[in-house]
Amino acid sequence: QVQLVESGGGLVQTGGSLRLSCAASAASGSIRSIDLMAWYRQAPGKQHELVARITSGPNTEYADSVKGRFTISRDSTKHTVSLQMNSLKPEDTAVYVCHAPKVHTTWGVAFDSWGQGTQVTVSS
Repeated sequence: QVQLVESGGGLVQTGGSLRLSCAASAASGSIRSIDLMAWYRQAPGKQHELVARITSGPNTEYADSVKGRFTISRDSTKHTVSLQMNSLKPEDTAVYVCHAPKVHTTWGVAFDSWGQGTQVTVSS
């Protein structure tokens, strides 16, 4: 089993910045590699939305709504992924959740790992 733990959420005013981090760890054994890591968000009354994702390449992809404002990065040696969020807007308010579809560990492959989420609230 793989655990993803997010941190860095909070309350910020419109135009402000926040940096989210997500750290992956294995409940037993250790992680060898993670192919892709992503950030999703869920706002009340809205669908689950892919915010950004990054491969081991690393290649990145962003939702149109965050392009130019958010930057995803990763440290493959530490199995972490970060999301730098600038020029935040009230519509960015959501629970941000870290996702790793496939994690290679010393005991096998863990599929579809999700974090618990961290709340980001942008006040107008």
